[in-house]
Amino acid sequence: ASADRRPTGNIIELTNRKKSIRHKSKMVKEEESKDADMKDAVLGAAAGKKRSPNRLIVDDATNDDNSVISLSPAKMEELQLFRGDTVLIKGKKGRDTVCIVLSDEDCDDSNVRMNKVVRKNLRVRLADIVTVTSCGDVPYGKRIHVLPLDDTIEGVTGNLFDVYLKPY
Repeated sequence: ASADRRPTGNIIELTNRKKSIRHKSKMVKEEESKDADMKDAVLGAAAGKKRSPNRLIVDDATNDDNSVISLSPAKMEELQLFRGDTVLIKGKKGRDTVCIVLSDEDCDDSNVRMNKVVRKNLRVRLADIVTVTSCGDVPYGKRIHVLPLDDTIEGVTGNLFDVYLKPY
């Protein structure tokens, strides 16, 4: 009688293993599906909905200019932007900034390249989503006021303009 029970127990164990394997396989497929859905949602192809073409993924810039972003030539054409146009970039928590757009052949169509200073101003990180819109005509500034605090320039000698402001 005990010999009859063992095969039954083994069959149950095998059945449970098969269920576990199927369950794990299903979980992996669901994760892959979620990744594909997320990418489609960002790129604008999810469930037939047309997403805004100006929603782009943040990528690291190759240049060190704090007022420049880079887009692919195809994306610039799609957004009807030209080299040197000013764009308004909207990040998280209502943060926005104005930058100049340049073309970059190496940039992906779904990405926008910006340096660390621009990302920090927008409160975004790499792989976050920002909105890029044309800004139209931005007038040139007539004057700026740089007013350092007394305690921040203690012990600093030399011409402050040449050292800190002239490079910008």
